[in-house]
Amino acid sequence: MPKGCLVITVSGLAGSGTTTLCRNLARHYGFKHIYAGLIFRQMAKEMGMTLKEFQEYAELHPEIDREVDRRQVEAARECNVVIEGRLAGWMVKDADLKIWLDAPMMERARRVARREGVSVEEAFVGIAEREKGNRKRYLNLYGIDIDDKSIYDLIINTAHWNPDGVFAIVKAAIDHLYPDGDAGSGANPGNKR
Repeated sequence: MPKGCLVITVSGLAGSGTTTLCRNLARHYGFKHIYAGLIFRQMAKEMGMTLKEFQEYAELHPEIDREVDRRQVEAARECNVVIEGRLAGWMVKDADLKIWLDAPMMERARRVARREGVSVEEAFVGIAEREKGNRKRYLNLYGIDIDDKSIYDLIINTAHWNPDGVFAIVKAAIDHLYPDGDAGSGANPGNKR
């Protein structure tokens, strides 16, 4: 990776808070936010499918995942990016900091229900089905067990902290990647502002 660049990956299951954290990091540090879920949703829209239909389609067409992942890896060649995606930590092997966000299933279902305007039960079932399909697809396509967290530098249970608390933890980790202090101060190579 070129000197003076900072590449961070943020992964987690639905409702764990990945998008909120990435937006906060992008805003605070001026990082570019690459969002694998958005790429996936855009591809679904391009094909005229609902997200669920496209998910099922992707299970039978491995080129979909490969294209999403290719775009993530390509984005990691840029400086000062935060890459969000369930497999981002696996795909961007030389990231400076790999983060996994987690929360109990029921908490994640409540968050998804609020976000999508559905019942908690409906959100719970949808998440469970999607995660089962994704896990199978990742194993078949890449041999990656999404439950293996050994590659992550930082794992946070977001049920214990609000978004500001999660951001504060991650900010401390980023700021201490450099021995001379705060990456957000502009004094370090990780921040080009």
